[in-house]
Amino acid sequence: MIETGPALAAGPVPTPRPRRGTDGRKWLEIGLFAGPALIVFLTFVILPVVLAAVYSFFNWNGLTPLERFVGFDNYIRALTDPLFLKGIGNNAVILVASVLIQGPLAIAIALLLNRRLRGRTLIRALIFIPYVLAEVVAGLSWKLLLSPRGGVNAVLESIGLGDLARPWLAEPAIALWVMFGILTWKYLGFAILLMLAGLQGVPEELTEAAQLDGANWWRIQWHITLPLIAPTIRIWIFLSMIGSLQLFDMVWVTTRGGPVGATNTMAVYMIQYGQTQPGFGSAVAVILFIISLAVALVYQRFALRRDLAGATTTGVR
Repeated sequence: MIETGPALAAGPVPTPRPRRGTDGRKWLEIGLFAGPALIVFLTFVILPVVLAAVYSFFNWNGLTPLERFVGFDNYIRALTDPLFLKGIGNNAVILVASVLIQGPLAIAIALLLNRRLRGRTLIRALIFIPYVLAEVVAGLSWKLLLSPRGGVNAVLESIGLGDLARPWLAEPAIALWVMFGILTWKYLGFAILLMLAGLQGVPEELTEAAQLDGANWWRIQWHITLPLIAPTIRIWIFLSMIGSLQLFDMVWVTTRGGPVGATNTMAVYMIQYGQTQPGFGSAVAVILFIISLAVALVYQRFALRRDLAGATTTGVR
């Protein structure tokens, strides 16, 4: 008769202990990968914000030591200056116009280019070319074209519409809208590219099923396509809002905020005074930062909440 060994004692199964040095190795890997990016972020983002906040409380010319402490006088001066308030209003106008005009236009063109059309690739390239142009090149080109003796007025006169010729960037009543037209020409290609990328994720099976059910093209786009690309639209709106609030380069190259502040923005105002009065310019920069941060947080809270919630994961228990 073969004897068996002793029975195993009942009890909890011991869990293996983690090896020594595993936590240290994990933190070392995190430091090696995230450390350089964190150093760059702290040096070029956080540190300038902190220094700007410090400088904003001084009447400083950028050369002498920080001695003349003025408290919130720079902020009060900026918020009571009609030119700066005009700049805030211009930023708001461009923001709203971008969302209400550029967005629907980009969606419509993207839906058109998403269909099988002859020369679709060429049309996509032509639409996207303005976006890849440098802002200085684009701004100077439009400044020359829209000058009193520029190409736009010459074309109007050649076709018998000389009465419409005018100094497009020198009339306060229309200068801001002309600038918005330039911005639309410049950045519409980026919006169309984002919308086309979102359209690639729409399953063809859904549209085919809707067609079999008798839905026309417009109902398919309204009830299927647009809801499915809604996250892409919300991301573009967020980028457009931040870009509108921080608008500087195109305005600076073409009009420098003129005429009489008609195209002035917060960033242009900041540079104009920051060159000779860094303390006051820093206060304007802090105001611009606070406005942009507040808009971003509010939009993230109410518009991007579902998208961000879907992008996060939790550990399995």
